Amino acid sequence: MAEQSTIHIFLSHGMESGPGGTKIQALKTLAETSDRVRAYAVDHRSSKDPAVRLTQMQDAIAGSGAAPENIILAGSSMGGWVCAQFSAQVPVLGCFLLAPALALPNYPQSSPHIQASHVQIIHGWDDDIVPVMPVVELARQQSLPALMLADGHRLENSLDRIVEEFRMFLSRAGIH
Repeated sequence: MAEQSTIHIFLSHGMESGPGGTKIQALKTLAETSDRVRAYAVDHRSSKDPAVRLTQMQDAIAGSGAAPENIILAGSSMGGWVCAQFSAQVPVLGCFLLAPALALPNYPQSSPHIQASHVQIIHGWDDDIVPVMPVVELARQQSLPALMLADGHRLENSLDRIVEEFRMFLSRAGIH
């Protein structure tokens, strides 16, 4: 990756949230502290269908003109599934997943093979929406780093930790 290349970060919110949600905005704000980054909070509120949201992400990425090696995907819950699924189709620079809706029986392609140079999964031990153990098992099967926190699905008590983990993630990807 050229030192001057622009990094495009696409943020994908959860089913009941929106692009202005607390976690998405905190990650977007951090990302935008680098002059090399263009951050996009994709608005998925028009549909609760994971496949439709994946198409929305694909359209946002296509519209940006970003090359896959300059793309970082960050998503929460269903947005995490969207990011993981996109990376299963197109290898990207990074995938940062918060309580990702992975390994769920009612989701299409519920266990995508995540293809990213840098990956971080963060999940709450007390998640009552997305069971923790199938996500841990998926991470184990794919040798992906997973950080488990004493928190629930929304990870609302861990915002500072999530932002710090994202800062370190961006640093490992050569951005901050």
